[in-house]
Amino acid sequence: MSITHRRRVLHWTSILLILLVAATGVSACGKAGGVDTEQGKTPNNGLALSAFTSAQAGWNAVVPAFLASPQGAGITIDNPDYGASGDLAQAIIDGHSADLVNFSDEPSVNRLVRAGRVASDWNAGPAKGSPYGSVMTLMVRAGNPKNIHDWSDLLQPGLEVVTPNPVLSGSGKWGLLAGYAAISNGGQDPAAGQEFLRALVLEHVKIAPSTARQATDAFLQGEGDVLITAESGAIDAERHSQAVIHVTPPQTMAADNLVAIIKDGPHVDAATRLNDYLYTPDAQRLWARAGFRPSDPTVAAEFADEFPMPQKLWTIDDLGGWNATDARFFDSQNGTITKIFKEAVQ
Repeated sequence: MSITHRRRVLHWTSILLILLVAATGVSACGKAGGVDTEQGKTPNNGLALSAFTSAQAGWNAVVPAFLASPQGAGITIDNPDYGASGDLAQAIIDGHSADLVNFSDEPSVNRLVRAGRVASDWNAGPAKGSPYGSVMTLMVRAGNPKNIHDWSDLLQPGLEVVTPNPVLSGSGKWGLLAGYAAISNGGQDPAAGQEFLRALVLEHVKIAPSTARQATDAFLQGEGDVLITAESGAIDAERHSQAVIHVTPPQTMAADNLVAIIKDGPHVDAATRLNDYLYTPDAQRLWARAGFRPSDPTVAAEFADEFPMPQKLWTIDDLGGWNATDARFFDSQNGTITKIFKEAVQ
């Protein structure tokens, strides 16, 4: 076994262990995504926001605007907790104080619904709980030296791919599902899609950090040839580095980013006001300027030139919705991607 293969085996072994621990519903450690999960932790006085790491650029603009608005009068907000969506959900289940959550995938919100922390109708509004979103894309080195344009290009011999960990990161789930949807024609040819995933993970994925932010940082530091990431994360990276660009494949997937109120949090009224503010035209424009696709069609039309539509944009509903898709691909025993992880460590 080569040194490179041994490293990849050790890498996927650690991910598999995380997956198995997550399936038990028990936190794997005392901290999640940098969040102190100690039971009985005394909350701060302000509204507590927990958000996935890549959303930080948007919240950095939205929070001050909200506090300066009539809707935010009299409200204070603590420094947000940022981390992987799965880690943050587990932290809240374990007792960490929170009032509003912003996760990158629905299964993480659903864990809080099952735990009684979020109302079952959290996504009943017109935008289905998603004030903004993104599309999955491919970040490459400046000049695109590997000539990457589509998902199938990720399987070229010797190419090294970085992706967020799909066990913990919603972005990691979205990225692998986007490739699957494109190759399988929206799930119509599941065998082709599964073979793509198997080849990608076993032969090309070099590292899979816990969060999209960590994956981006690793890529900017020289790891891999391609990073599977959301368009929003790629835009933010390009604003800080001339060494990378992003390529949106002709077929890819829309990634819904979700916000829900913790129904038994200490600041339900303030959380409701902030949640409502996110859908105002002012906030929608702030999300767009931060690199995210706004859910308001009118505001989205204002930024159409900045967010071009791919030839085919698949959605999670095309794959059967999150409940079916999460069970099919990420179930701890029988999920398609779980099985690929297990094969990687044999």
